Amino acid sequence: MRMLGTAAEREEAAALVQDRERWLTLRGLPILARADIPALFREAQTASAGLFEDGRLLACLIPEHTPDGWGQGPCLFLRSVHTLPGQSDDVTRLITLWASDVAARLGLPVVRAEILARQALHTEPLAHLLRRLTDMGWDVRGTGPGRDGDRVARLELPAEHRPGLRALISCHVHAPQLAPDDRSSA
Repeated sequence: MRMLGTAAEREEAAALVQDRERWLTLRGLPILARADIPALFREAQTASAGLFEDGRLLACLIPEHTPDGWGQGPCLFLRSVHTLPGQSDDVTRLITLWASDVAARLGLPVVRAEILARQALHTEPLAHLLRRLTDMGWDVRGTGPGRDGDRVARLELPAEHRPGLRALISCHVHAPQLAPDDRSSA
């Protein structure tokens, strides 16, 4: 996991988001209506990160330190998480483990994220996705307006130090509340 530092990496992330949005649309699944997420990843001032394997971008996201929000207290907020279509749950599981560890190292109690939820949480395919995420340790904290204005399912994950994680994933992501010269490593 590392920060997207070049225009080429940011463009690759924007293309990944577009591929994911196209994949969702072809399956009749909703995408955010009020936000141009690919443009967000193209912006140099957006502190976005990517999960790479052998130079290939498998996922991108925007890690943010949030002092408060829909949950109580500060958190590591994972904004706009997108995985390359066709990837296994292993990518999502690695992001989950990584985020939990980073939050713990930053002294934050939880990780929060949002998933678009235009239908009831028990309705498929959303219910299937939420079951997979709860199996990975995420807790569903209800629904409400998301950061981009759409109705979302709110997810929370306890922070937990994971000392053995380095064997699976290395981290070169700036800690969200630190200056750009300070780096965290898993």
